[in-house]
Amino acid sequence: MHNNWPELAAGLSPALKELRAGAPEVMKGFSALARAALEAKALDVKTKELIALAIAVAIRCDACVAFHAEAAVKQGATRDEVMETMGMAVYMGAGPAVMYAAQAIEAYDQFAATQTAKAA
Repeated sequence: MHNNWPELAAGLSPALKELRAGAPEVMKGFSALARAALEAKALDVKTKELIALAIAVAIRCDACVAFHAEAAVKQGATRDEVMETMGMAVYMGAGPAVMYAAQAIEAYDQFAATQTAKAA
């Protein structure tokens, strides 16, 4: 295992809390932007999370991979959907995206296993 993605996401929570407290208006604006972007219209939320995961891979953002892999699992994305999404990320991001795509699959698998364990 390369990273423990659920641990990475959870480990950022205190720092994000500090950021929200230190820059409340900026973070309120960011939260409003996120809500607006994720609102289901022509695209459903799952599709939007898959797009966000692909962008996270293409721009090589570990924390973004963690949070959007988790969100994709929560939205019901299948492993096949994530694999196809990673194909687009690799197409758009070339060689470095290949390495991050592998990590995104690892993150998806870890979050999916966590969700399955919680359901049992």
